[in-house]
Formats: sequence, C-alpha cells, structure tokens
Amino acid sequence: MTTTEMPAVSSCTVAGCSYNHDGCHAFAITVSGVNGTADCGTFVPLDTKGGLPKVVAQVGACSRTDCVHNQQLECTASDVRVGPGSGDHAANCLTYQQR
Repeated sequence: MTTTEMPAVSSCTVAGCSYNHDGCHAFAITVSGVNGTADCGTFVPLDTKGGLPKVVAQVGACSRTDCVHNQQLECTASDVRVGPGSGDHAANCLTYQQR
C-alpha cells in the first residue's frame, strides 16, 4: 500500500486536538483503543497547533482488528471520520464498525 492508497481523514470534529485546525493536519493518524472504542491514537490535547501546513491526513495504521474495515492492520474504508468520544476516549474513529 502506498500513501496515495491510504484512506483519508475526511473530517475531524475534535476541537481539543492540536492537529485539528480547519481539518486534521497530521500526516497520518493511528486508530487504536480498547473496550469497544476505536480511539484516534494521534490525538494531542495541547493549545499549540501543529502538523503539516495543509490538510492531508490519512489513516496510517489501525490496531482495531475487530473492525470490518481492518485487513492486516490496514484500514480499507474509503475514508474515515473522527469525532469526540466520551470519558477517557477524547477522539474516536466514527467509521469503526465491529465485525
């Protein structure tokens, strides 16, 4: 898989993430999580904004092997949406679907 084949992060509505300013500015995110959640493992809760100067975020890795889009730890969804979670889960992959 090349970077042009990686699923894009089509939206992120997590206001408290340093990579999210008018879209996700991380080069690639990692989807992780336990206990039924699919967390954005790239979430950084700082006031400083960072990442690339343009929006190009993609899914670099996914450790949620129980997701229907996960094949050999790679995401096969056409794109993913990231949004706020609850409790200890600040940012979730909203595209996650349990097998």
